Amino acid sequence: MLVRLYNNNNNPQDIQKIVDILNDGGLIIYPTDTMYAIGCHGLKERAIERICRIKDIDPRKNNLSIICYDLSSISEYAKVDNNTFKLMKKNLPGPFTFILNGTNRLPKIFRNRKEVGIRMPNNNIIREIAHYLDAPIMTTTLPSYDHLEIEYITNPELIDEKFGEMVDLVIDGGIGGIEPSTVVDCTSGEPDIIRQAKGILKE
Repeated sequence: MLVRLYNNNNNPQDIQKIVDILNDGGLIIYPTDTMYAIGCHGLKERAIERICRIKDIDPRKNNLSIICYDLSSISEYAKVDNNTFKLMKKNLPGPFTFILNGTNRLPKIFRNRKEVGIRMPNNNIIREIAHYLDAPIMTTTLPSYDHLEIEYITNPELIDEKFGEMVDLVIDGGIGGIEPSTVVDCTSGEPDIIRQAKGILKE
């Protein structure tokens, strides 16, 4: 199912339908400020496991990431010291993933690694959904295949054609990007850029 949403003035009923899917343990594909991504309710372990199977991710070896609506909700799910808070305040919303130490509010599947990636994309569609959901959204990029043409990860209609059967809903938020987020590890207290990509960090 493909649903068109916009940066502003979406019908609240359309947003609520998506929130209902997430609350029921469903999966969605949606735009961010970097690339289209696949996600689920970040506190529903079975839905997270479903995404891990689709992406062939081992949560014991790979960090999992969540989208939070705002800075105050981040502190519920990750340990944030003053310096990291100031850094995130300067750079979010934006194309970054901050690796932080997780809290026990996260499901057990996250606690295998003790760390969590935090995203707060500069994209009103997914942030509005997170706001209505009142919970984090577990997020990861679409599955990538070597032979896949770039349109199949950027064009929502082709994304729906390729991945629609894997998920419960695909959101058409316009043509997506191809550059991932910049990853900043803050688990030691000092920011360490471990992947320089779209985001240019302001310190």
